Amino acid sequence: MFNRRPDGELVRSLSPVRRFMAYLSPRRNEALVYYRQTLDVEAALGWLERLNAGRPTEARATLFHLVLYAIAVALDERPRMNRFVRGSRLWQRDGVWLSFSAKQAMSEDAPITTVKRSVDPRASFEALVDGVWPPLRARRRGEQTTSDREMGLMLRLPAPIVRGLMGFATWLDERGALPRAMIADDPLFCSAFVANLGSLGLDAGYHHLWQWGTCSIFCVVGRIEAGPAGRRVTLKWTYDERIADGFYAASALEVVRRVIETPPEAPSETG
Repeated sequence: MFNRRPDGELVRSLSPVRRFMAYLSPRRNEALVYYRQTLDVEAALGWLERLNAGRPTEARATLFHLVLYAIAVALDERPRMNRFVRGSRLWQRDGVWLSFSAKQAMSEDAPITTVKRSVDPRASFEALVDGVWPPLRARRRGEQTTSDREMGLMLRLPAPIVRGLMGFATWLDERGALPRAMIADDPLFCSAFVANLGSLGLDAGYHHLWQWGTCSIFCVVGRIEAGPAGRRVTLKWTYDERIADGFYAASALEVVRRVIETPPEAPSETG
């Protein structure tokens, strides 16, 4: 059993109960917790409108960007949520990595593309927006990542061989021996995966976590709706309870609420 991984550090100071949870629920989908969060976004939408007045149309900041930013800040302030279980042990992730999916075009037949980004939670909101747009445009143009090319090559092989290769890769990952090059572009090796159903005019739904990779959190963003006190949005969360207890997870969601309902720099705008 290896004590090192290319994407994380072994967490050693754990209670016996927390350490044993990986054996009680060895698979990620046996340890899921679901949570619904409704947020007031009236102030955020007004702030985004003012912010976009000084930005080019092709690089507009959206509520989805603000959700990504809020998650990054929460993972920084509540670092236990940026952990994952692999090889029946708990690891602290190296950095904040967010993955998200988007349609290549606004049509039913358009494929969904996935982007993975390293995010500096202490940088400005605009820095996050500026960092997200270029890779998203590249993916929409059809540019492939290393992970895309690997999957394309594997899918040319017979199914039994693909299953065998995936089994071997999982065996390596469980022992911390999967090369960094295979992890770096893989969107399922991330702190959180975020899907924006609201951009398609849909309500948020709960999503499972994958056994492959190390993603411990999934967030689905729903459509903006009118509420009694202004516009609001619903986020639906799925997280692996083996990484942190419910009280700690709830405190992380309150950070998300604070950032979205009180947008960055908003206090200074009002004096």
